[in-house]
Amino acid sequence: MAKKFKHTNREAWLKAANVLIDKQVFAPTGQRLPKAHRVTCGWPSVRAMSAKNARIGECWDKSASSDSHAEIIISMKLDDPLRVLDVLVHEDVHAIVGNACGHKGPFAKLARQVDLQGKLTATVAGPTLLGKLAVIAKELGAYPHKKINNVEGRKKQTTRMHKCECSECGYVVRTTAKWIEERGTPLCPCNGEPMEEV
Repeated sequence: MAKKFKHTNREAWLKAANVLIDKQVFAPTGQRLPKAHRVTCGWPSVRAMSAKNARIGECWDKSASSDSHAEIIISMKLDDPLRVLDVLVHEDVHAIVGNACGHKGPFAKLARQVDLQGKLTATVAGPTLLGKLAVIAKELGAYPHKKINNVEGRKKQTTRMHKCECSECGYVVRTTAKWIEERGTPLCPCNGEPMEEV
């Protein structure tokens, strides 16, 4: 029977999760998490409170850190342990391969290898990965966090033009709500994928 731990804070839980994820998810692929990484629960830098397409995880490349650590953030909107682990695996893939490739090339290869499925910019755990994560979640015990639903003073869209951004390359355009309603968000010129309204 797996030993259950009781973690008193989110960061300890997430750190312990990454130790188990590294051994049980990445090691079988021949890849390992970099030792120089940190993981925390917080607000991603963009679209943290977006009503549509909220960013629920983020990985800052080690080149952005003054001490060369990859920095992983799991959104405070999440409190379901399996979803937290699922998002953590996605961000871990970024930490392993680096952010230069975005969601293509080495990222896509490793993501599929560990059974992340769906659109590469918004993956979900496939059945094999979900099974592994369920075992990890049981071993970790309760995730010591409750999701934040609403933030007072949240900035509302006040202009006619709505901002849309490519989650892969960061390309930004503004368009009307009417156009988005009728045709969806614009396609990014770099990859032909629909952009996200932010």
